[in-house]
Amino acid sequence: MNFDAAREGPRTPHGSSDDPAVLDFSANCNPEVPDGVERVYREAFAAARTYPPEPPRDYRAAAAAYVDCAPDDVVPTPGGLAALRLTIDLAVDAGDPVAVPFPSFGEYAREVRLQGGEPVFVPQVGILDVDPGNHALVVVCTPNNPTGEAADTDRLRDLAARCRDAGTPLLVDEAFLGFTDRPSLAREDGVIVARSLTKLFGLPGIRAGFAVARGEWGAALSNARRTWNLGAPALATGAYCMRREGFVRDTRDRVASERERMAAALADAGYDVHPSDAPFLLLDTGDRRVDAVVAHTAEAGVAIRDATTFRGLDSHVRVAVRTPAENDRLLEVLRGA
Repeated sequence: MNFDAAREGPRTPHGSSDDPAVLDFSANCNPEVPDGVERVYREAFAAARTYPPEPPRDYRAAAAAYVDCAPDDVVPTPGGLAALRLTIDLAVDAGDPVAVPFPSFGEYAREVRLQGGEPVFVPQVGILDVDPGNHALVVVCTPNNPTGEAADTDRLRDLAARCRDAGTPLLVDEAFLGFTDRPSLAREDGVIVARSLTKLFGLPGIRAGFAVARGEWGAALSNARRTWNLGAPALATGAYCMRREGFVRDTRDRVASERERMAAALADAGYDVHPSDAPFLLLDTGDRRVDAVVAHTAEAGVAIRDATTFRGLDSHVRVAVRTPAENDRLLEVLRGA
């Protein structure tokens, strides 16, 4: 890790509010959790009296079934961001150029800089056409945060093939892919997939996720992973959640229906709504000032994300898709902004 980058680099801004009195649309976590997950978490206390199993076979089996890969290709991590850092740490040396999409998740560039690498910012709409031979690593986010669109699966696989030919690893952040019915790239050679359980299962504080990779990249990630890097509660609740297929289906249906309803209502209210496959919507505020919109919603007890902190955006906010009643409240507030 580059000491100067770690010492001087600012933290990447993120959404979320810790105030229980605030209705939080600034973070993109599911407002609902699977039935029974609290019981599983509490029952994990007994297992927490000893070291977790190594390797955590049940967790890996649940993750493998969840994304359709081999259990041995699963690398458990404390959240999706840990999977990103582990990959970038192994793939990037000082001075290496890395293709990073924009606007997109700010942690990609930050993690590249922490390794002494050079992020090469590629417009998100063109990231699938990038020449991998010019980069030590290519990063893709699908669905992309904050714009919301999922990458075309065939084009993404074509990029993976070009990356293999160039000997360049492809890192695919699938943090929000579980909200869609699109397949994971977890079985593609030369691809490292990063997955988070934070978003879909509404448990950001558990810190559970995983990477998936085959062959030499799978071996390298497994060897580099810290022993006991997930505690017993994270392993137990994570495995339980990934097996809740009905919860996943119900969440997808609710998000798709509410996202369509919200997009139509916000467009009627004068916002330019970006097409989305994710549990959030990116809005161009147009003639409204972003800071004024954010302040107006905050005064009404609603938090939204100021998206001007994303590279390339200067008149945008991002709002999560929550429950119908909560979404009604957001729509009411934004109409008056």
